[in-house]
Amino acid sequence: MMHFLDAYKKPLALVGIIIFLAIPLVVENKLLIHLAILGMLYAIVASNWDLTLGYAGVFNFAHLAFFGIGAYTSGILTVKLGISPWLGIPCGAVTAALASIIVSIPAIRLRGIYVALLTFACSQLVLLLLLSQPLITGGQQGLTGVPQLQIGDFLFRESKYAHFYLVGLLLLCSTVFLRRLVSSDFGLSLIALRDFEEYAVARGIPLARQRLLAFLFSSIFPGLAGGVYAHFLIVASPDIFGFSLATLLLSMVLVGGVATIYGPVVIGVVMTYVSELMASSAWMSDVFGVSRGPVRFMFVAVLIVLTMRFFPQGVWGLVNQFSARSLQAKNTTVEDPA
Repeated sequence: MMHFLDAYKKPLALVGIIIFLAIPLVVENKLLIHLAILGMLYAIVASNWDLTLGYAGVFNFAHLAFFGIGAYTSGILTVKLGISPWLGIPCGAVTAALASIIVSIPAIRLRGIYVALLTFACSQLVLLLLLSQPLITGGQQGLTGVPQLQIGDFLFRESKYAHFYLVGLLLLCSTVFLRRLVSSDFGLSLIALRDFEEYAVARGIPLARQRLLAFLFSSIFPGLAGGVYAHFLIVASPDIFGFSLATLLLSMVLVGGVATIYGPVVIGVVMTYVSELMASSAWMSDVFGVSRGPVRFMFVAVLIVLTMRFFPQGVWGLVNQFSARSLQAKNTTVEDPA
């Protein structure tokens, strides 16, 4: 069955690139550009999380740790050792990849809720480690004074275009990498292990190795995104490891569509806008009688529940389902004009 992107891949890609390049030129509001950058960074983490959660079928919370490790690694190297941010960011990806191997070794031997508990515990362990070393990490206050990105005399923070296009390029590379990965034999082996584990293992697919590689491959771009995140905000904060961000990222995967990659990318940007605008809207607190933060989290939680109950395939799954039916009806009409 042909999917939406299979039928209109090139036109949609061209339209998407044109719209993306034009956004900073037509949008004057710096807050909207700021939220777009954050949304794309979160979309990178969510789409890579989808590789393990959707395609490998391993429910985990490790990718929040990979994101935070990338941020703190690049921040510490640049602040404490004075190395260039352009070297610190790749080092954050390497550290995140090493962490993914350490986490995946016990995780791949577990099943179900135990994987989620283990990976969440590992994420909190990293947080406690960072908080216990205030001279290096800044402790509760976070690591401040992280240098901004620059090329020669050009400072990224002085231009509304620079971070936007940099993060957009990173998101594009991450999405292309993930799509090629899930379309390869490796991706097919992950799906086989997810849906028919005993049969796949009997056919010679190594369960432990494939899932370890899934964790490894899906940690690289979150590590890079974490590094860029720290230099974009010029701070590495322990709030990265908070449950609120984990819930927001999880909602991007579930609402966008599990095992789609594109769904978390699109919904990642949309959910960032919705979440931040709700947090800054006074009428929300007036209507519900509580502070704005809890209302935002309540909305995200309800959205996850409703999606899993009525649209388990997510938004992108609905788009694919609708497009497949349209193409099928069109083909039927062509074959049988009467």
